[in-house]
Amino acid sequence: MAVVRPTPADPTPGVLAPAHASGDQRSIPPELGAESIAVLNGPTFMYSEPSGDVPPGSIGGLVHLDTRLLSGWVLTVNGQRLLVLRSQILQPYSAQFALASPELPGLPANGLGFRRLRYIGDGFHERVELVSYQPELVRIELRLAAAADFADLFEVKSGVRDRSAHITRRHTPDQLCFTYAADGFSAETRVCSSRPADRVEGDELVWELELHQREEWFVDLDVPLPPGLGVVESVRGDIADVVHGRVPDPFRHWMAERALLHSDSQALERTMHRTGQDIASLRLELEVKGQRILLPGAGLPWFLSVFGRDTLLTAYHTLVAGPSMARGALLALARLQGDRCDDFTDEEPGKILHEVRSGELTRTGLKPYGPYYGTADATQLWLVLLSEYWRWTRDDDLVRSLRDNAMAALDWMDHYGDRDGDGYVEYATRSPEGLGNQCWRDSPNGVVFHDGRIPVLPIATSDIQGYGYDAKLRLAELADGPLNDPALARRLRADAARLYDQFNRDFWIEERGGFYAVGLDGDKNRIDSKTSNMGHLLWSGIVPPERADRVVRQLMAEDSFSGWGIRTLSREDALFNSLGYHHGTVWPHDNSLAVLGLTRYGYRAEANRISLALIEVAEQFGYRLPEALSGYPRERLLFAVPYPTACSPQAWASATPLALARAMLNLNPVDGRLVFDPDIPPEIGRIAVDRLRAFGQSWDLEAVGRKGYVRLSAD
Repeated sequence: MAVVRPTPADPTPGVLAPAHASGDQRSIPPELGAESIAVLNGPTFMYSEPSGDVPPGSIGGLVHLDTRLLSGWVLTVNGQRLLVLRSQILQPYSAQFALASPELPGLPANGLGFRRLRYIGDGFHERVELVSYQPELVRIELRLAAAADFADLFEVKSGVRDRSAHITRRHTPDQLCFTYAADGFSAETRVCSSRPADRVEGDELVWELELHQREEWFVDLDVPLPPGLGVVESVRGDIADVVHGRVPDPFRHWMAERALLHSDSQALERTMHRTGQDIASLRLELEVKGQRILLPGAGLPWFLSVFGRDTLLTAYHTLVAGPSMARGALLALARLQGDRCDDFTDEEPGKILHEVRSGELTRTGLKPYGPYYGTADATQLWLVLLSEYWRWTRDDDLVRSLRDNAMAALDWMDHYGDRDGDGYVEYATRSPEGLGNQCWRDSPNGVVFHDGRIPVLPIATSDIQGYGYDAKLRLAELADGPLNDPALARRLRADAARLYDQFNRDFWIEERGGFYAVGLDGDKNRIDSKTSNMGHLLWSGIVPPERADRVVRQLMAEDSFSGWGIRTLSREDALFNSLGYHHGTVWPHDNSLAVLGLTRYGYRAEANRISLALIEVAEQFGYRLPEALSGYPRERLLFAVPYPTACSPQAWASATPLALARAMLNLNPVDGRLVFDPDIPPEIGRIAVDRLRAFGQSWDLEAVGRKGYVRLSAD
C-alpha cells in the first residue's frame, strides 16, 4: 500500500478531521455588506450592518474574548426595519447611525427620525433616540430583538452549532438575560434597558410609544462584559459625552504620547493619524508580574488576540512611534514562551507562540489555542524585536532580564526548529488540529511549486531562514553589549556566516532570470515558485549585494508588481489568482518588509514607488490599509480592490505606513545615535516628526527631498 506523506493541505494523513473542525475563513464577501460598521476596543468588538442591526445568521454581533455574546440585534418600528441615512465610525470604539422610518400605514417615509449612538468601553453601550416630525399624535411600536448564540469565533467563520438546549433565558421588562453552560464552559449576556419595556415577547423588548410633533424619546441599552484578559482601563461615561469626545479616555492618552508626523502630503498625514487610531484600538492590556503592559492584537474581526508573528512585526514597526508596544510584546510573549513538548499544541521548549484564544473550543480542550505554538518564525522574530527595541531604547536592564528567554529561543532554533540538523528551520505539525503551513503564508496551499503541486512536509521556507540569519547577528550584537558574552557573539556570527553561504547555495534558482525559491520541501527539493518572500530576504540582509539587482528586478516586474504593490505569487506561476489568499494578492505588511529591504540595499526609487502606491490605496479606503488587496493590475481597474474577507483594521497592515515613512527617511538607531538618509518623493514633500522617542530622550526631525536634520526636542 502506498504511503501517504504529509503535506500542508493534509498535514496529518490518516487522522480524521474532528467533528468540531471550524474550516477555513470564508472566501466570499461578508453578508453585512461593504459598508458594515465595526466598533472595537481591545478583545471586544461589535460588527453590524450600516443600520446598526445584526441580522441573526450573519457573521456580525458582539464578540468578547472570542465568544459571541450577541448574535442578533435588530431594531424595528411597526415591524419594519429602519432606513439608513448615514452611519459612521467616530472613534474606533464608537459610532453614530442616522436613520429614518420607512413608509408605514398611516406614517409617511421619514416621518420619524432615529439616531443610534454606540460605543465599547467597560461594556457595550447603545442609545436609541427618536423624534416625531408628524403634526398629529403618532402611535408606534418600537421593538428590539436580541439573540445570543455564544458561538466560538472559530465557528462564526464557518458554521455555528446549535447551543439552544443549553441556553436559559430570564427576561424582565428592563433586562434580557441569556445564560449558557455546557461541558464546564459558561457565559452570560445581559441586555439592560434604562426604560422598562411595555412587554417582553420571546427575546424582544417592545415599547408602545405615543409621540407628539417634535417630541423626543430615548432608551439606553447596556451589555456588561465579563472580566478577563483585555482592556484594563476603558472609557466610561454618558454615551453622548463619550461619542462626542467630551470624556477623557486612555485611548486618547496613548495617542497623545506617540510621535507625531506632519507632511505636505495630506494623504500621508491622515493615513498616519488613522494608523495611530487603529493600533490604539487594537491594543491589549495585560498584567505581567504586577506591571501593566501594552501590546497589539492582530486584527478585526477574526484575530483580536495575542499572536506571535503578527504582534511582533506590528510592534517592530511601531518603534518609530514609541517603545511601549514593542516592550509589551516582548514581555507578554516571553511569559508564554514554550517550556515543554506537547504534540496537541505544537509546543516546544523556547518556542514563541502562534496564537492565543479564549473561546469555548479552546477552554474545553477541543482546540489547541490556549496557546497554540504552530509557527516556525515567531521565535526568530522575537529575537529580532528584542534587538530592535534595544537599539531604539538602550534598555540594557530589559535585555538582561530576558536573557534566559533569548537563550531558550536560540536553543529552539538550533535544535527543535532544525529537525534534521541541516542548518535550516523546518516545520511540520504533530497536532490533528495543527496548521499545515507555519510561515506567514499559512493557508493550506500558501506554499506551492511553480506548476501548482503542493510540497511534502517538513518545509523550510526562505523567509524563515532570513529571519534566523538576522536574529543570530542581532543576538551577537546583544552578546557583545548588554549580555556581555563575547564567546556567544563569536559563535553566533560564525553560525550566521555558515547559514548565509548555505542558504545562497541551496535556495538560489538560476533559471527564469534568477530568483530565490520560496522553500525546500521534505526531500530538499527547491519549491520553485516566484513569491514576495524575496522582499523579506532583502529586509533580513541575507541576499548578497551582487544578487540584489536581480532580486529587485523580479519583485518589480509586471508579473509580480501590480501597480499597488508586490503580489504574493507571480503571474507566471500556475496557481496565480488575483483573489488567491497567498496566490496573487497584495499584502501591505508583506510589502512593508520589502520596502525596508529595498531601502537597506539602496533601491530607494523602487521603495518609494511601492510606498506611494500604498499611500494611494490607504486614501481610497478612508486612510486605512486593509489586510490584503486583490492582485488586479492597476492599469486595468484604475482603483484598488480589497481582498473579499480582509480584516480591517489589521494590525500589521495598519502599522505599514510607519514602515513606509521610516524607509523614506531611512531612519535607524545606530550605536545610540539617530542616523537618517532621507529620500522623500516630490509627491510627499516635507516630512517632520515631533516627539520621536529614542535612547530615553525626545527628538524632532525634518526632511525634504534628500536633506534634513535631527535634533533633541525641547521638552
